Amino acid sequence: MSHRAASWLAWSLWVLSLMSIAGDGALQILNSATPTANPRSPLVLNVGFALVFLSFATVGALVASRQPGNPIGWIFCALGFTPFAAASEEYALYALVTRPDSLPGGEVMAWLAAWFGGPIIFAMLAYILLLFPDGRLLSRRWRPVVWFNLLAILLLFAGNVQPGTMENLDLLKVANPFGVAGANALLDKLSTIGIILVLAATIAGTNSLVLRWRRSRGDERQQIKWFVFAGAIFCAVFAVTPVLWSLPPSPETNWIWPTLFLMGLSTIPIAVGFAVLKYRLYDIDLIINRALVYGPLTVLLAATYAGGVLGLQSVLRGLTGQESTLAVVASTLAIAVLFNPLRQRVQAFVDRRFYRRKYDAAKTLEAFSAKLREETDLDALSNDLVGVARGTMQPAHVSLWLRPDAELEARSAALRQFGHDE
Repeated sequence: MSHRAASWLAWSLWVLSLMSIAGDGALQILNSATPTANPRSPLVLNVGFALVFLSFATVGALVASRQPGNPIGWIFCALGFTPFAAASEEYALYALVTRPDSLPGGEVMAWLAAWFGGPIIFAMLAYILLLFPDGRLLSRRWRPVVWFNLLAILLLFAGNVQPGTMENLDLLKVANPFGVAGANALLDKLSTIGIILVLAATIAGTNSLVLRWRRSRGDERQQIKWFVFAGAIFCAVFAVTPVLWSLPPSPETNWIWPTLFLMGLSTIPIAVGFAVLKYRLYDIDLIINRALVYGPLTVLLAATYAGGVLGLQSVLRGLTGQESTLAVVASTLAIAVLFNPLRQRVQAFVDRRFYRRKYDAAKTLEAFSAKLREETDLDALSNDLVGVARGTMQPAHVSLWLRPDAELEARSAALRQFGHDE
């Protein structure tokens, strides 16, 4: 495919994604007064959902138009088409409930909405793990994983032809128009096998990325760092999921998990876009360093603040019999005082643990700077400077050349000629 045709196709898919988002929004307005099977998500979360998957479509269009041979771009274009599922369900709700028989194909659109499920997204993720960053497999031995993942997608299709009500819809319950009667047991087994194969392909893709990381050098290693950084943020969101789900349900807390999920998910297209297009790759080390510092620092400060407020409140309640804002003020002042020392300690720990070579180099330069202020022997300083260069830069060869002082050479020549300093 030529670059021109690829660019046209990629941006056409981007327009379709944008049209799906617009259609979903318009149909939500039309269905706003219609009772649904489950409560609707808040508007801000729907907007966030749309923006995240539009970012997938945008990154996919950019990569596919500039690197048509890289499947990563086309996979992201497909993921960017996910809002079509929400638009299809809203269409079905309007055609079947809000204004029955006003639009054709309501049940078919509901079936299409049910097709875009979580397992399909994980199947796409497996392909990304296998092909990132250049769109090629690590070796031919990984080809069976590609075919097993494709087989898994086909088996997952079995879940969409099961008879009865389609349970994976959020807003309405509709009988499957393409259900195969009497095949529930077989279709259940096929769907389960498909899910197992998707999980196996995802694990294999993760192993492929780890092996690629070990063998990578230069730009490719930096590209993988971008992807791993985004994946770590996304996994961190899932790590706090049990804590968030343990909170009592309330309007004040229900938005936390979806918001964190969308924020974590949004890092993936951004990181992949930077990595594949190779835009300012080496800045990722600074971003990772700051994330490793300010993430634990935020947790420490939040725990200190919460512990200080609760502890002081209990003390003041025991002394005065009532709560006081003094606990909040004192905890805030304590956080302000502790911020810089804690930041420096966390930074030093991160440098020692994760950036040992750079940490050792910084310590070596610091020691040399202190010696430079006290040493007067030029030969000793020359040897020290060469040693510092070897220890910090680790070159294959190092030598030191000192430019001669012209005025000093002229004075030495005059002394040799006339026996005194002119």
